[in-house]
Amino acid sequence: MLELRHLKTLHALREADSLVEAAERLHLTQSALSHQFKELEERLGMPLFVRKTKPVRFTSAGLRLLQLADSVLPQLRGAERDLARLAGGTAGRLHMAIECHSCFQWLMPTIDQFRDAWPEVELDLASGFSFAPLPALARGDLDLVVTSDPIDLAGITYVPLFTYEALLAVANQHPLASRPFVTPEDLESETLITYPIERDRLDIFTRFLEPADVEPAQVRTSELTVMMMQLVASGRGVCALPNWALHEYSSRGYVTARRLGEKGLYCTLHAAIRADMLDAPFMRDFLLTAKDTSFATLEGVSAAR
Repeated sequence: MLELRHLKTLHALREADSLVEAAERLHLTQSALSHQFKELEERLGMPLFVRKTKPVRFTSAGLRLLQLADSVLPQLRGAERDLARLAGGTAGRLHMAIECHSCFQWLMPTIDQFRDAWPEVELDLASGFSFAPLPALARGDLDLVVTSDPIDLAGITYVPLFTYEALLAVANQHPLASRPFVTPEDLESETLITYPIERDRLDIFTRFLEPADVEPAQVRTSELTVMMMQLVASGRGVCALPNWALHEYSSRGYVTARRLGEKGLYCTLHAAIRADMLDAPFMRDFLLTAKDTSFATLEGVSAAR
């Protein structure tokens, strides 16, 4: 009656919070996923979740199966790791760099889980702010780069991790705090606070201000997110950050988050990997762990678009 795919789809629905996003995560069409749920519910003779609710509301039967999924799926992953070790490929190297100051929030738990599962893999992490990590990846100096700015390089594959929305943080008393969204022209008189990296690696410039031919009044840099938030809260400027990085500050009322543009500014975070490393068992497991950790810990992320 029950199959592993049923547990995986229920788990995906809980994490994605909608049929559309769950289907994207599972690489299925929405109709195929709906049919799969309908078929299972007909077998069981009871519904598993309430349709057209957001967040998704599960029935008692659905919650029981999710409890089973939480128990079985980690065991399945562990068995797959053990089999991969038995088949070889337990040793290797995973040297990575990140081009995202805010990524440590989900990357460190991912690395901790990975280190426990693959103790024989040599693991190293570097910040990608003081050098160009993608060329280093192509040369073989690195094995994986976390980036939101993929560039076409021979032999490099980009695996999407998740999509997020970039938001503008402003002081609670700032005039923009009462607006439903911010336009590029609104920033002409503002001090824009950014991380100390090149402008061509910042979406607020490349995808929001520059297409509108707008320049902020001033640009100020800070290496620490918490310092940026203190500057914003005290009215010293505004800054753009991923929704998950802003959530802990805006949810506590320290700053106000506003959408960039009427339709929002959405970005996708990728794992850049050399093509020859894609089939390594430990690399596949790292990518799965990274996605699972991201959806479990980050507020406001969705399946990569």
